[in-house]
Amino acid sequence: MFDVHVHAAPDVIDRIGYDDQVGEQYAADGFSGFVLKGHQESTVGRAKALARASGLDVVGGIVLNRPAGGINPVSVAATLHSGGRVIWFPTADAHTQESAGLPRLADLQPRLGRAALCTPPVLAANQQQLDDITLILDLIAEFDAVLCTGHLSGDECRWLFDQCQSRGITRFLLTHPSYTVPAMSVAEIGELAEQGAYVEITAYQLWHQPDMTEELLAQVARAAGDRLILASDAGQPNSPPPPLALRELIERLARQGLDHSWLLASASDNPRKLVL
Repeated sequence: MFDVHVHAAPDVIDRIGYDDQVGEQYAADGFSGFVLKGHQESTVGRAKALARASGLDVVGGIVLNRPAGGINPVSVAATLHSGGRVIWFPTADAHTQESAGLPRLADLQPRLGRAALCTPPVLAANQQQLDDITLILDLIAEFDAVLCTGHLSGDECRWLFDQCQSRGITRFLLTHPSYTVPAMSVAEIGELAEQGAYVEITAYQLWHQPDMTEELLAQVARAAGDRLILASDAGQPNSPPPPLALRELIERLARQGLDHSWLLASASDNPRKLVL
């Protein structure tokens, strides 16, 4: 199995363990590897070091939040040239994060100012930001890397998907589209999956998303079809260890009548094909 979405320490908030501790959990559970995600910094160096030490396929990338440079082609170029494989659009700094009342760095440091750390909507971008996004997309296409939508709105996800298609980007992942952000409908998710977008469902949604149910996640899974990616998005102290979280997600979806072998492939073959 291969988990495309996991968090570890060090981080600005508490995590269940450090990189090496989380890596040991995956190795003990027979995983082939995982993608290390940090909302505030590039994880490329951390992932490379852990891969060398553990023998696992540990992959890094960057989230385009302000502490990591924001929507900045220079940060993306450095990430890709140093071996990063995954580029997430804003998460903790996305305007949707603020409007939904979800955690942000400004919660920890009010002196920073909430507005200063809030990335404006992509669809309201000025010409400079649009030029930066265009260059970022061209870099992702050049390196055949993975673009993840982060916590953008549904309209922004659709716009970004269209932009990616016009530039030949095939590794496009809707980051937990049924989560609080972007809160896309099953029909919207299915439409993008039919056009070639990968669709992520995370174990995190089972424990921490208000009003989320196994039944709804099963509907999303069916809409995703062969573009389904199952991931843990774990690493929180109040979640199960990431490998166990992903395994539990598979079992709980299987209880909804979904084919177990298909779910297992969505947490192994599909994510490896997407990332590596």
